[in-house]
Amino acid sequence: LPPIWLAGFAAVGALANRLFPTALMGGHLVGGTLAALALVLMAAAALQMVLARTSVIPGRDPDRLVTGGLFRFSRNPIYLADTLLLTGLFLYWHALVALPLVPLFMYLILKRFILPEEARLSRLFGETFEAYKRQTRRWI
Repeated sequence: LPPIWLAGFAAVGALANRLFPTALMGGHLVGGTLAALALVLMAAAALQMVLARTSVIPGRDPDRLVTGGLFRFSRNPIYLADTLLLTGLFLYWHALVALPLVPLFMYLILKRFILPEEARLSRLFGETFEAYKRQTRRWI
């Protein structure tokens, strides 16, 4: 599941900080703010899916296609929030050496979760999903 991958990448970042500590002026403020915003985004997107009565769990077939609210701006606001959280943690921890892991995390999430989910949504919702995909970006 994506939270396990997120935790694994965060653990590597924490280890990188212990092995190669760097000082970053404002890192606690910027990283903490980014992490807090990510948690709010994650919770809001998950709540929106719950209110639409569809699955939040990756790999399960959704009952409905959610295209409003946060999903108007991003097809994957929860994965976007995961990425922002990881970035925020690395900045908060002053783990600058770990920042290159963020695009690697995004790539892994794309290949392992997003692309299969998009194939599933296309199969389940057909042209409705394809039209949504044309008008809404994958990340932001």
